[in-house]
Amino acid sequence: MTTSSGATKLPPEQRREQALPRLHRPWRAMIAVVELVLAGLAVWAAFACWGNAVDDVVTRLSDGTELTSTRYEGDLIGAAIGLVTLALLLLVDAVRELLLAFYARHRRPRKEEEEGEFEDHPELYGAHASGHVAE
Repeated sequence: MTTSSGATKLPPEQRREQALPRLHRPWRAMIAVVELVLAGLAVWAAFACWGNAVDDVVTRLSDGTELTSTRYEGDLIGAAIGLVTLALLLLVDAVRELLLAFYARHRRPRKEEEEGEFEDHPELYGAHASGHVAE
């Protein structure tokens, strides 16, 4: 069905379906699970990096005295900090994905949108009856 301006008039169900945002999608929960697994792996790798970054060096002197020094490897410590930061970002995004998967609500269409008022008035979209965009 077309209007006098040449625009196709869709049934209300199709208009609502096209207007709804694509936020509430249950598959987002699977993305969150994958992100949580990746965050866990990042934390595990951070602990492995940190454990290898700190070494105790023991030096024995000729008189029997032991000197203990702790040696830190900066590249591994930096990698551990980076991995923990990545894990935190993945955790925050996983929470966001879970909220969008289960709690995102769509806005209700306005009465004019449901009844097709905008299709009868193309100037509301910025187009004239001739199809040109208003400037």
